[in-house]
Amino acid sequence: MLAIVAPGQGAQVPGMLHAWLELPGVADQLNALSAASGLDLVAHGTTSDADTIRDTAVAQPLIVAAGLISWNALNAPAADVVAGHSVGEITAAVVSGVLTPAQAMGFVQLRGAGMAQAAANVATGMSAVLGGEASVVVTKAVEHGLTPANMNGAGQIVVAGTLEQLDAFANDAPEGGRVRPLPVAGAFHTSHMAPAVAALETYAASMSTADPVAVLLSNADGNSINGGAEALRRLVAQVSNPVRWDLCMDMMVSMGVTGLVELSPGGTLVGLAKRAMPGVAAVAVKNPEDLDAARALIAEHVGKD
Repeated sequence: MLAIVAPGQGAQVPGMLHAWLELPGVADQLNALSAASGLDLVAHGTTSDADTIRDTAVAQPLIVAAGLISWNALNAPAADVVAGHSVGEITAAVVSGVLTPAQAMGFVQLRGAGMAQAAANVATGMSAVLGGEASVVVTKAVEHGLTPANMNGAGQIVVAGTLEQLDAFANDAPEGGRVRPLPVAGAFHTSHMAPAVAALETYAASMSTADPVAVLLSNADGNSINGGAEALRRLVAQVSNPVRWDLCMDMMVSMGVTGLVELSPGGTLVGLAKRAMPGVAAVAVKNPEDLDAARALIAEHVGKD
């Protein structure tokens, strides 16, 4: 059984689309995605520097575009299970047939811009905690007024809040945990993002959806989503609510997933899967050189118990 997963914000790196543009048809695809998002994704994916693509309003459309280009390049049959981490859920919505690429780019442009604006209201951020007992990490985070925003499993929890709260937390780190600030410009998946939700709700009301053609897992609780309308509702709600990637991985294991491919810019989710999903074969698609390995894994695992 095959799972296709899509990474979230923080996975972007300068020049990440350079090699993809050498593939036939990718330039046209990227130009269409740029038109749908109102951003020059060719420039941002090839020449923009790290600070530019760290901007939430740029990073989110860029990550979704990279995922969609890599999925198209795989030319794979529909996956058995699809999931995305944070903004990667939008990529997953396309892979599962819920949204069209153009719809996804319009949605993610509004999402990124709204979250960037919300982040500008108060200086906020996110830090990863590596190691430590989960309950201890969560308790310590709450003591400092932080939200456990990403429960990533495999010994990783991401906490979010104001920069002052994050500094205090780092100086009072939970036992056994190492605190590492993340290159994101806001406290995503917390109440700090609430201002971005209203605009997305209005925008989503005008969107049409299709029901998923593969099992689509939700960041909210790891459960499958049966209908397109429910998938879209959850995409809006997850902006200000925690990501439970640990539960998504648990669900994939319980369903019998045997192979996992992470779309571009891959790496983060495969790293988590190797620790939390032992025995599951995994390939991260970082650049076109990884396509053959991903295709071989897909052929071996898709549609099989």
